[in-house]
Amino acid sequence: MSLRSARKLDSSTLEKIAADMSNLIENLDTSELHYDGEEVDSDVITDPKTSGACIPFSAIYNTKGFKEPDLHSYLAGCPIKVRVLEVERFASSSSSKTAVLNIYTIELTHGEFTWQVKRKFKHFQDLHRELLRYKAFIRIPIPTRSHTVRRQTVRSGDVRSMPNLPRNAEIVREEQASSRRKQLEDYLSALLKMPLYRNYHATREFIDVNQLSFIHDLGPKGIEGMIMKRSGGHRIPGLNCCGQGSVCYRWSKRWLVVKDSFLLYMKPDTGAISFVLLVDKEFCIKIGKKETETQYGLRIDNLSRSLILKCNSYRHARWWGQAIEEFVRKHGTNFLTEHRFGSFAAVQENTLCKWYVNAKGYFNDVADAMEAAKEEIFITDWWLSPEIFLKRPVVEGNRWRLDCVLKRKAQQGVKIFVMLYKEVELALGINSEYSKRTLMRIHPNIKVMRHPDHMSSSVYLWAHHEKIVVIDQSVAFVGGIDLAYGRWDDDEHRLTDVGSVKRIVAAQSTTGINTALSGSMQALNGEDKSNRKTTFQVQDKKGEEVVDSSKIRGLGKSKKFAKFSLYKQLHKHNLQHADSVSSIDSQSRVTDSHSSQQRLFHGIKSHRRLFHPLSGSVRKITQYRTGE
Repeated sequence: MSLRSARKLDSSTLEKIAADMSNLIENLDTSELHYDGEEVDSDVITDPKTSGACIPFSAIYNTKGFKEPDLHSYLAGCPIKVRVLEVERFASSSSSKTAVLNIYTIELTHGEFTWQVKRKFKHFQDLHRELLRYKAFIRIPIPTRSHTVRRQTVRSGDVRSMPNLPRNAEIVREEQASSRRKQLEDYLSALLKMPLYRNYHATREFIDVNQLSFIHDLGPKGIEGMIMKRSGGHRIPGLNCCGQGSVCYRWSKRWLVVKDSFLLYMKPDTGAISFVLLVDKEFCIKIGKKETETQYGLRIDNLSRSLILKCNSYRHARWWGQAIEEFVRKHGTNFLTEHRFGSFAAVQENTLCKWYVNAKGYFNDVADAMEAAKEEIFITDWWLSPEIFLKRPVVEGNRWRLDCVLKRKAQQGVKIFVMLYKEVELALGINSEYSKRTLMRIHPNIKVMRHPDHMSSSVYLWAHHEKIVVIDQSVAFVGGIDLAYGRWDDDEHRLTDVGSVKRIVAAQSTTGINTALSGSMQALNGEDKSNRKTTFQVQDKKGEEVVDSSKIRGLGKSKKFAKFSLYKQLHKHNLQHADSVSSIDSQSRVTDSHSSQQRLFHGIKSHRRLFHPLSGSVRKITQYRTGE
């Protein structure tokens, strides 16, 4: 057989296959999509009450590529209802044969979410063709993991018949529009009841659905779809050069998601969220080549960026612009205006709040809220100490130490995000780099960011002073208390924090009092001028006790104007003096205080040999004792 004859045979075979495919596409017979063993989803047919079905907020951290076979985007057991609302008829200038084209506005409802898409009949044909290829592909036993997963998703069961769509649906007379809409509804409704095709990426793209669409905590579902976005447009302080990003840029294919207070776009191959654009008071949308410097362009502005998108046609760009603007004005009105004190958020009435007087109660509640976290913990501080104890006294070891709490929750799957102020090291010693390094080493679920970068942003005389802890997007602790040393406090107002100093509690005995007083008198009279480490003995009724004078505060140090203060010594040993404020209220307290003073000076008298008889301190003590 010659080479020419072989080519003719191959071409004839391809022509036959193409003819068969064209016949299938013309009728759009969904019965051709039936796969042996595929059944209609029984859970969807019964239409159960699925008000409790929801996707957790933590799903945003587990995004996957759009073509992954095990990607879950829908609410479990919840049907997708389809309605074709209207048909738009417009003249096509690109084709002389097709004078009038129809665009179908389709409304879909899935649980609590309702959204609209616009499609031409050509889009139905493209979807049908893609599903036929997928059906043929799934029959081939390819020994790959992804293909095996796809084949395992097919369940055995009865095959149901589906309605057919007529030929040449693009050219429809106006009186036939209602019947065509009904046929499209039946076709798409039957298709979305088949799990094999409903979970296919082409079907999800056709109805504008991805893995972030039905997360309740992200708000209502807006318009979504694949777009081309231009790089650049960021407003970075200090780098806003003239014409920045207008010459050197590139176009990338991204999936755009519109929510009530933000927009984001994702990478289709990995599902990663590339950028989030917040809705603020400068949010606006502009369409046209003059505004975007791009044919069929769409520009979205806010305080931080100008995002430029490219659509397929001017009608497509206008549809996107109107849909985004209407959705944001309907659901995100509070973010579009400036509020009291220049805040981005509106004043919320009847909000449940709790006020804290001291950090003791604050730290206790923060620890309990962190322990109850299920999905996410967000912390921002001016200074953060990983080793700080949140609950005191420390009776459970390190259980309530901040880094131990975060480690325990990270091991349970909770995502933890920390933002710290990046200080100017020459001016501050809070060492945010140590805090970041310590937390990042604990677990991969802990992410730490320091801000701002002073060199690149040219920001020096500004600092983060927000002290915020947010748990599961539902409970927020705000105010001015850092999770750091020196912040914990209660009604006793201690001067030291746990772990900062080591204190030795002195016994409240006559021996301790006499030792302290004797050591202080010796220091005042210059008997220890050489700063030597000496040891002296004190005789008491209970026996002898050896005290290291270097451990007594004030000894071994030469003070130029040192004075002996009886008030300090009494306060140090928890003895109140008769002239104190606390003794004025009660005569009994005065009596007790006076008797304690008598016992004190009786002990001093027995050791008077240690004092110089003419010292000023003794004169003061004698005068105080005799009342002169």
